[in-house]
Amino acid sequence: MAERITIQDIADALGISRNTVSKAINNTGVLADSTRDKILKKAAEMGYKQFSYISVSNMGKPELLLPNTKDTGEIALLTTYFLGGSHFASVMLDKFQRELSQLGYRLTMHRILEQEEKELQLPASFELQKTAGIICFEVFNEKYSQMLCNLDIPILFVDAPVPISGNTLKADRLCMDNDSNIFAFVKEMSRRGKNKIGFVGEYMHCQSFFERYMAYRNAMYLFGLPIDEQFCITRNKQDNTLLPPAEYQAYLTDYIQDLKSLPDVFICANDFVAIDLLHAFKALNISVPEDVYLCGFDDSPESRIITPPLTTIHIHSQVMGYSAVYLLLSRISEPSLNYRSVHTETTLIYRKSTGD
Repeated sequence: MAERITIQDIADALGISRNTVSKAINNTGVLADSTRDKILKKAAEMGYKQFSYISVSNMGKPELLLPNTKDTGEIALLTTYFLGGSHFASVMLDKFQRELSQLGYRLTMHRILEQEEKELQLPASFELQKTAGIICFEVFNEKYSQMLCNLDIPILFVDAPVPISGNTLKADRLCMDNDSNIFAFVKEMSRRGKNKIGFVGEYMHCQSFFERYMAYRNAMYLFGLPIDEQFCITRNKQDNTLLPPAEYQAYLTDYIQDLKSLPDVFICANDFVAIDLLHAFKALNISVPEDVYLCGFDDSPESRIITPPLTTIHIHSQVMGYSAVYLLLSRISEPSLNYRSVHTETTLIYRKSTGD
């Protein structure tokens, strides 16, 4: 059997660094077109089969390229949650699945049951020997996530658990930009004279909630605004365990009722937290936006039809779907790549919940 050509072999043949060759083959970093072309040409000449990503296209659209093999295998989607149409991941998953099918991969879906999560067991339907890679949605238990990483299979987390233990997951991570537009929103609220701003959402639920909460705190500091801790509603009566909507709404109602005053604005960890808060406000005859402004995150379908429509931050789900394909398949093609954390662009959308 012919010896497998590696990135290091190509680098040695050209007398350049391994990192430069990796950038050309994986389309990361900045390279001169002539350098990239030279590397790709040499790789092809040497019989390198692990191209994971090329950027040359008449339309300027990146294309994935897989090794010539009939047995590409299965990509297993693992989730602890039913991914309904309101979840941002439903659009992303549709794009992900369509891209995979065009490349010869099959997507299988496996729900992790509560007992399996507690006992660190794989779903009964999951077949390890058939799996070429794993993509995780709503898998936020750190111990379970570490167990998955120890399977020694290429794995991608879409969002991730908060790393409470301090141990980094040996996996790639894909998330949305949770910082930029919260900074932009806080700046705009300050410009409007809305300087008392609070945050609602269980910030230890997942990495994205944590990043949004920290973005809020950092933005308040950056723009010289004081943080009133009573306006940071970051837990619930069962500590960090997510409550069903009705129970969480009751908790928020009790909490808001006990406040001596309201902030000017509440930023919420996502749209569904914002909708729960709206229910609490209605129970207390608090009007949005007249009494308090409200901002969500995700741009869910519900955010557009609820009264008032929510100011929110839009997640570009199709871009995330394409990025997920690139991250996971490039990991399958080149397992030695450094682990990557990618954040895709988001867009701030103003609606009536902030008087827009």
